[in-house]
Amino acid sequence: MIYYLFEQLKNLDFPGSYLMKFISVRSILAALTAIAISILVGRPIIRLLQKKQIGEEIRDLGLEGQLAKKGTPTMGGILIILSILIPIILFGNLANMYIQLLILTLIWLGFLGFTDDYIKVFKRNKEGLSGKYKIIGQIILGLIVGVAICTHEDNVSTLTTIPFVKNNEFDYGWLAFGSGKVREIVQVAIYIICIVFIITAVSNGTNLTDGMDGLAAGVTAIVGAAIGILAYVSGNTVQAAYLNIMYIPDSGEVTVFMSALVGALLGFLWYNSYPAQIFMGDTGSLMLGGIIGVALVLIRKELLTPVLCGIFFAESLSVIIQRFYFKYTKKKYGAGRRIFKMAPLHHHYQKEGIESVIKKPARAIPEAKIVMRFWLISFLLAAISIITLKIR
Repeated sequence: MIYYLFEQLKNLDFPGSYLMKFISVRSILAALTAIAISILVGRPIIRLLQKKQIGEEIRDLGLEGQLAKKGTPTMGGILIILSILIPIILFGNLANMYIQLLILTLIWLGFLGFTDDYIKVFKRNKEGLSGKYKIIGQIILGLIVGVAICTHEDNVSTLTTIPFVKNNEFDYGWLAFGSGKVREIVQVAIYIICIVFIITAVSNGTNLTDGMDGLAAGVTAIVGAAIGILAYVSGNTVQAAYLNIMYIPDSGEVTVFMSALVGALLGFLWYNSYPAQIFMGDTGSLMLGGIIGVALVLIRKELLTPVLCGIFFAESLSVIIQRFYFKYTKKKYGAGRRIFKMAPLHHHYQKEGIESVIKKPARAIPEAKIVMRFWLISFLLAAISIITLKIR
């Protein structure tokens, strides 16, 4: 709204009317607005959730301080969604395809996560929405994003960026086969499949990371800030030329969205940091991961995902390894064994004992310390990801 108001003021030669054309200005305003909304609206939402008795059901897994969380209001992702959406409506260019796709992701996966939380809380079904339906929802979103990118006049290319390499452009068309029209179709299909995989993987990785107070929110805020920087230089002709990276027209608008996301999460941490007064639930975690995945695809940095989203990657990998090893040893020895004391990875450090292949640490590490260490690792990975702009 404010963006379009200033667009009209330019026609009247109004003083300061060109202020909103600067992505940096709109990004700062979006972040500050998101922080303010999250903090100011957070308290009433927590009270409402407590009044409606929308609290977290906790299973006793033998983790330190776990049972104390019982009854803590959940579905706090609603607060994050509001804190992102309002600043984007105010300061974003809603005609921009990147903004449209990110808003679609926000609403689509926010609704998917809300449905899961609703079933858990109101239907008293601890399993929530079937994993099959979550995956289907994520795949459909990935297909929409992929088709939109491949049919947009400025994004018909299937090029992307390879980290750490000098002449670092990779074309998905190199994986295609056939010739002529067939090759074009296969090329686009491969690209869309990769997009679907990235969005689904990051969304689920973030969901798995959401298991401690402030963990998912803090890590996602760090990743979002890094993506904002990458989007800004990718959408700036001067910076892109100087850094010798792919210039993507209009992608700088992703910076505004990422700024709103980071602001919303910083405000959310006001209430979600240890000890948490509210949890984001799947309403928040599925949506945040989806936004990160879509944003990386839009700025052609999806191959950077294992580095930048290293925490999400490690959490997902720990679950896969744990399940595979348990099934393998159960089949071979008659009793399942575990690599980690518990998966996802953050719970391994939180659980007391040595009943696993990886026996250290034997003593449980306090939750707040685990979260802080994961934040620090995420910050280092984000710094490495940004440094890739120069180390080639």
